[in-house]
Amino acid sequence: MSETPQSRDPAAGDPIRVLIVDDHALFRRGLEMVLDDEDGIEVVGQCGDGQEAVEQVSDLVPDVVLMDIRMPRRGGIEACTAIKDQVPSVKIVMLTISDEEEDLFEAIKAGATGYLLKDVSIDEVADVVRAVHDGQSFISPSMASKLITEFAAMAKRGDERQQQVPAPKLTDREMEVLRLVARGLGNREIAKELFISENTVKNHIRNILEKLQLHSRMEAVVYAVREKLLEIS
Repeated sequence: MSETPQSRDPAAGDPIRVLIVDDHALFRRGLEMVLDDEDGIEVVGQCGDGQEAVEQVSDLVPDVVLMDIRMPRRGGIEACTAIKDQVPSVKIVMLTISDEEEDLFEAIKAGATGYLLKDVSIDEVADVVRAVHDGQSFISPSMASKLITEFAAMAKRGDERQQQVPAPKLTDREMEVLRLVARGLGNREIAKELFISENTVKNHIRNILEKLQLHSRMEAVVYAVREKLLEIS
């Protein structure tokens, strides 16, 4: 029986390991050059499609994957699901030209931690890599507004398919944390808001994801709105 790849636990000072997945070689090379010039970031590999990424991720065990959606052989969303199954600790950011709402929602359901449009300044990608590695989620502003609109629609929709099993019970504190995550606050901001430590916030978020059996903060918010555990106006 093969063992599931274990997550790396980088010591302080270790670089963030990044895998770039895109079917355009020139874009991959340009992104690699930019990231390699950044302190604390190391590009450990490049892949030209989702299938190649799935095949290599177990050996490379990156911390962050930057991945396009539209690729030959295997698209980014399908590859995202497979990669999260192999290495649950990896953070996946979709880096794409697609501003389709369906792609955004499917990426979140697949376990993506971020959704970044390629019209962003390439220099900003390094900041996003650091943010998601630190446990935050990131969505391009133009896509974030679409996500909030969908949250509101989901909350009002009366014909949602009901879950066979009742939603897991979250504590009052976990609900407070989830509501602040839904507002887009990072761990440090949540800690200040609730007068608790960042480590306590991380523990609450980990417990929320474990209870809901989900992969990412964004997916937890989508789930909570769908199950009417919280409301977003």
